[in-house]
Amino acid sequence: MTTPTDSVQSGLFGPLFHGSAMAAVFTDRAHLQGMLDFEAALARAEARTGVIPAAAAAPIAMQCDASLYDIAELGAAAATAGNSAIPLVKALTARVAARDKAAAGFVHWGATSQDAMDTGLVLQLRAALALIEADLSGLSAALAALATKHRQTPMVGRTWLQHALPITFGLKAAGWLDAIERHRERIAELKLRLLVLQFGGAAGTLAALGDKGLVVAEALAADLKLTLPATPWHGARDRVVELGTALALLTGSLGKMARDIALLMQTDVGEAFEPAGAGRGGSSTMPHKRNPVACAAVLAAATRVPHLAGSLLAGMVQEHERGLGGWHAEWSTLPELVQLSAGALAHMAETIGDLEVDAARMRSNLDATKGLIMAEAVSMALGTQIGKQAAHHLVEAASKRAVAEKRHLRDVLSEDTAIMQHLKRDELEKLFDPLAYTGVATDLIDRVLAVRRN
Repeated sequence: MTTPTDSVQSGLFGPLFHGSAMAAVFTDRAHLQGMLDFEAALARAEARTGVIPAAAAAPIAMQCDASLYDIAELGAAAATAGNSAIPLVKALTARVAARDKAAAGFVHWGATSQDAMDTGLVLQLRAALALIEADLSGLSAALAALATKHRQTPMVGRTWLQHALPITFGLKAAGWLDAIERHRERIAELKLRLLVLQFGGAAGTLAALGDKGLVVAEALAADLKLTLPATPWHGARDRVVELGTALALLTGSLGKMARDIALLMQTDVGEAFEPAGAGRGGSSTMPHKRNPVACAAVLAAATRVPHLAGSLLAGMVQEHERGLGGWHAEWSTLPELVQLSAGALAHMAETIGDLEVDAARMRSNLDATKGLIMAEAVSMALGTQIGKQAAHHLVEAASKRAVAEKRHLRDVLSEDTAIMQHLKRDELEKLFDPLAYTGVATDLIDRVLAVRRN
């Protein structure tokens, strides 16, 4: 049966902020299927270990298909039951009983509702992480290509939003890449802790299974291809909260990239642009506009995700063996956080993959301040002759004259006898080559690329 809640996306904003692939992981039907996968695997594990009759497993598993259930009906029942697993188990039992009354008596044997919900969530998160890792890999490759291509493309380095010193666009891309590689490492590490079974029964002791508790748990974990943790984690939420905080960090880094690109895309800067396309970034009234729409979506996610992560952190303070309210706060918070992070990642992977870079405009903007951006280069060269402070004083004074007279700094310096008695004219000319004052930028790019390769 189908209901309106089966749709992959809902509303007008899902495609913009979530994307279709990740939204499919977190539909109501996917939530039910995760719990039903747990119930089917539980029946198989208990049948294999002799806890329930072997003949009971197949009739139970046959009814573990989310498309067989009415989501609206289960949702209404969950409002009074307190969670979605309780009405689902009732409905599953009824469907099994209609075909095999004996098998129905062994549905959900020895488990508790949180076992089904948490394990179902872990199965959803495993699918979600596969999508996230694929997009991270694609973004990493695109950034590596960008850093390599533009390793010698000079541009303005900006601090406090002002022109500072020359850098290369390759170095900027390498800085983005370096952060993405750290996020890839974090996610790979946390998967080992996150992708684990939840199975403890009513109070975390599996008492209903007698001395077969761990035997069943091992078989269940193997069936679902999850790790069996040392203990059930009903009240210890660090595993899922670690994912939430890691994705919040990732979204923050994506937001930094989006902010940089949006600033580079400003009309007055014009150094890099999101990919163009029909209907992309337009205005309802201004035909000429080319707005950074992907960056806007990423920045919106970067604004929202930290607060969602904060809710997860606040919910960690659980009561005794199973908590009241904190666990419940995860149910809508974590899926929204994952989808927003994944949506931001997908936007940025697409943007970087087809980023338009205007190297000529980057070079032109280096000259926008009429040589002032090279003042430190001159000061450092002069400082080897007369000392840093004295050199700084002379070049600072010359810079002020250049601004006041609206002249190029090189021309003002060339007329200053206190400076030119220590520098030759050809030396002064070379000091105004931006690429000659990018320090170890290429070495830093190589270091980041080496880390990625390894």
